[in-house]
Amino acid sequence: MAERVEDLNLPNAIVTRIIKECLPDGINVSKEARTAIARATSIYILFITSTANNVATQASRKIISTNDVFKALEEKEFSSFVKPIQETLEEFKKL
Repeated sequence: MAERVEDLNLPNAIVTRIIKECLPDGINVSKEARTAIARATSIYILFITSTANNVATQASRKIISTNDVFKALEEKEFSSFVKPIQETLEEFKKL
């Protein structure tokens, strides 16, 4: 487990790259906003991971599977994310 809260944040370079890829040219995001996005993303990842862990634990397993993640997303009312993530995962597997 991380020793400091800051250890849980995504690297700023990665967050900046993702933000730039999502926005049209000429749009800038302040450093403070990038930090807020990175922190919110880290919290979201922890939230879904914790829920997926609960799903796996209830099934008497110690390994979280992709199905556990999908169930966690549905359980926490993020079911609209499941199909795009499944499609992206399939594309990744093909590579």
